[in-house]
Formats: sequence, C-alpha cells, structure tokens
Amino acid sequence: MVFAFDSDASNEFLPHNYTANNVVYTGTHDNDTALGWYQRVGEGERDFARRYLARSGKDISWSLIREAWKSVAMFSIAPMQDLLNLDNQARMNYPSNPRGNWQWRMPQNALNDFIKSRMLEMNKLYKRHGWMEWATEVTPPETPGYFK
Repeated sequence: MVFAFDSDASNEFLPHNYTANNVVYTGTHDNDTALGWYQRVGEGERDFARRYLARSGKDISWSLIREAWKSVAMFSIAPMQDLLNLDNQARMNYPSNPRGNWQWRMPQNALNDFIKSRMLEMNKLYKRHGWMEWATEVTPPETPGYFK
C-alpha cells in the first residue's frame, strides 16, 4: 500500500481500486516499514495518505493495516514490523545491497496482548477471522502424496 499515495485517485494500489481476487500488503520485505515510509516521503504523499485514510497520521502503521483489512482484497498481510509500529531501523531488506539484509529479529515479547487484541478486533470487524471456514469450502487440487 505504501506505493499508493502519489495523489492520484486512479493509482491501482489504492484500496478502492482493488478487486476481490487480490492480496493487499502494507509492505513487503523489500520496502521500508509503514512508519519508515511515512517518515521519509514528502509532505504531498503524507497529506494524500492522511486525507485518503481520514486519519491524522499519528498512528500511520495501524491506519494502513486497517485500510488493508477493510479492503475487498481476498487476503491482507501486514509485516510484523508494521504491527509493532517500527521505523526504518527494522527494515528487512534493501534490494541490490549485498550487506546488512535480513538482520532484524522480533524481540521475544514484542507481540503483546494489546497488539493481539487489536488484531483480533480488526479481524472480527472486517470479517477476516473466518478464513478457515472459507478455506474448507474450497476443493483443493490433487496434490502429490508427499503433501498429504
């Protein structure tokens, strides 16, 4: 989603342009965390993001997570760094940079009850908690024996 806020409502990465047959990510291992992105982009992108999200920008990581979760995309994914509201010090990878990548590790007790309850609330609010029921309704393709 961090590629969505270039002030153009037709940007394909904005949630209102999604179709159900999509996966939405707040970010991936190859880009900055949501907070890191927000801290480094220009005021124009920050302003568009605040207006689009109808939020102040104070809790940008969770604003993006909420927007992803309420979208029509079939699947929504948020990196742990965004759930923890971490800045660019927690970035996982810098593409084309051979050193210093994949060093970030989540502290042992970082996923606290507050974050868990916040995610549970959003999963319920936006009906993302029932994916197991949905998945059992789909007939899986024939798989080789070693996957059974």
